[in-house]
Amino acid sequence: MDTAYLSRPHEEQAGGAEPLVSVRNVSKRFGNGTLAVHDVNLNLGAGEFISLLGPSGCGKSTLLRMIAGLGSPSGGTIEWPTTGRDASGEPQRDLGFVFQDPTLMPWATALANVMMPLTLKGVRKAEARERAAAMLALVGLAGFEKSYPRELSGGMKMRVSIARGLVLRPKILLMDEPFAALDEITRHRLNDDLLELWWKEKFTAVFVTHSVFESVYLSKRIVVMAARPGRVMADLDVDAPYPRDELFRTSPEYAHLCRVISGKLKEAIGS
Repeated sequence: MDTAYLSRPHEEQAGGAEPLVSVRNVSKRFGNGTLAVHDVNLNLGAGEFISLLGPSGCGKSTLLRMIAGLGSPSGGTIEWPTTGRDASGEPQRDLGFVFQDPTLMPWATALANVMMPLTLKGVRKAEARERAAAMLALVGLAGFEKSYPRELSGGMKMRVSIARGLVLRPKILLMDEPFAALDEITRHRLNDDLLELWWKEKFTAVFVTHSVFESVYLSKRIVVMAARPGRVMADLDVDAPYPRDELFRTSPEYAHLCRVISGKLKEAIGS
């Protein structure tokens, strides 16, 4: 038996703790008849870094958007057992969302973009400014508060987007292939910075990617999905310690883990 990873039951939760989010038998069929997601079961635990890995069309982004409340399941339920419900009876989703594109307001400075969620929450302007500036500093953009998106590189714009997603200090940060359009050097640097931020802030990260290498480098856990319809084929623990750095990225252990996960992905694609 390969000890580099362990398959886990969908219901298993480390230490018996209640999950932050429970996805139960969730399916999604679009109006044109396409079954995008079929019978997915998944628990998201506190402090985990989970990658959703799979080919295009396997429902990764659809599942992420349903967890965020940006779409409704056709079947099954998505439960937030520890957060309660709002006045309308909907779950109080304590999350931030980072899209594949930074989706920044082009007329607003980096600081104003990060302040936006705080402003919408009714936070006083002085406090919002202070908290947004602190978050920009945390993602490595101190000194760029007054810069506009057109003045920032692709990697810097994505840092602003991550800062905006985290400025409310959510329990869960959902990321939909945020580094896919970046060059390899920038992508590696942002992978390192994201891990450092996750380690400091202790949020749960759910990260959509096509990249085996990225998923192994970042994750405590990798959920491998197959397409047509999108479904979970494997739920794997990555048994490699943190912090992870360039030494890990060039280690035999990392290469071995990538081979193992590549094999699982190949099985999923061929299923």
